Amino acid sequence: MSVNITFLGGASTVTGSKYLVRHDGHSLLIDCGLFQGYKQLRLRNWTPLPIAPDAVDAVVLTHAHLDHSGYLPLLVKEGFSGTIYASPGTQALCKILLPDSGHIQEEDAAFANRHGLSKHAPALPLYNRQDALDCLPRIKSVHMGTTFQPIHGWRVTLSGAGHILGASSVLLEVAGKRILFSGDLGRPDDSIMFPPERPPAADTVLIESTYGDRQHPVENLVAELGPALHRLAARGGVAVVPVFAVGRAQAILHAIAQLKASDQIPRALPIFLDSPMAVHTTHLFEGHRGEHRLDTRETHAMTQCATMINSTDESKALASRHGPMVILSASGMATGGRVLHHLEHRAGNHRNMIILTGYQAPGTRGATLASGAKSVRIHGRDVEVNAEIVQLQSASAHADASQLLQWLRSMPARPDQIYVVHGDMSASDVLRARIEHDLGWRALVPEHGSTWPC
Repeated sequence: MSVNITFLGGASTVTGSKYLVRHDGHSLLIDCGLFQGYKQLRLRNWTPLPIAPDAVDAVVLTHAHLDHSGYLPLLVKEGFSGTIYASPGTQALCKILLPDSGHIQEEDAAFANRHGLSKHAPALPLYNRQDALDCLPRIKSVHMGTTFQPIHGWRVTLSGAGHILGASSVLLEVAGKRILFSGDLGRPDDSIMFPPERPPAADTVLIESTYGDRQHPVENLVAELGPALHRLAARGGVAVVPVFAVGRAQAILHAIAQLKASDQIPRALPIFLDSPMAVHTTHLFEGHRGEHRLDTRETHAMTQCATMINSTDESKALASRHGPMVILSASGMATGGRVLHHLEHRAGNHRNMIILTGYQAPGTRGATLASGAKSVRIHGRDVEVNAEIVQLQSASAHADASQLLQWLRSMPARPDQIYVVHGDMSASDVLRARIEHDLGWRALVPEHGSTWPC
């Protein structure tokens, strides 16, 4: 029987990654992510999968970001009883991210019910914190470079992808076919993570395309962030920085530590990390020193440069503080979490600043802010935006178009087929065209729900 892939997410969009590989009555799911961004995408989270969860034999994760792992609690809740395979770093991060995701969904549903903001009575979370805790025992860690069999006769090997702690590319060997899933590829020059490993030979490749239509600037994060924070401190404002709790938060903290050490910004400028998930993730770097570039001194500086906020009361107390100060808070695209309360409170003041730290998916509040909108809808009301908007161009944890092409170009042999995934339609199609033109390889952008051979 042939081997095929059904694109249940991450196809013609940058979110919800789920790739279902089927052969001879068996099914393996590569990634199991939540849809984020536009409402019509988020509604897909509530639509049952076209395969019963108990018919999925196993899951392999490329990394822990919620658009790759955040659907796991629901998959387990609805009947999946197999094993979820992930690198040790990804397993550790899932223990932080997934319960936090369930907790935030519970909080958002409760807030909507208290304030009558939902058409549903009552509004319910997609899953709750306990559902997330229930799925964690199913995650089994496997080391990079170790080949294992998630299904008898199906061989999988993980290799480093950069991007965030534990991120991996996945090579699947089944029925004589070699299928390579890039996962989210990091930048070769990332300030914290090692560069992606050279890809192995494969017949079929799924390549991410988040930045498939653009190049990163030459300027680094320290050089770009420093002038913004210097302006902020001089006028006594408050910077609200939506950050991804895993990856982006640590990159910004590392840059701030460098800026303070070199006196490019005042050493006394108060920095707050208001995200329990980001706080716990930051401390993980101390126990995973061999998996990133930072030495002991740099890791310590990163963890010590901010006041760590854990409790809700501590978070609320920030509203009564005056500037200058910097508040880093999740989520990175302002789709939920504590950052919404800080934006609601601070966006209207022209002395303040909103610093966007990376890619903002269409349909998110972050994308609305990046577009220069004069108001943004938060908690059911339109909030006026007078704060200075700063869009950082150098903070991305994703490889740009040229770096993606270079990763493909370094393969030992030409693959038979490239599927361009995990990108907006425009980014995916631009990368597809460049693969065909620059490399002379077959490439296509699959549609959501489509099935293609390997």
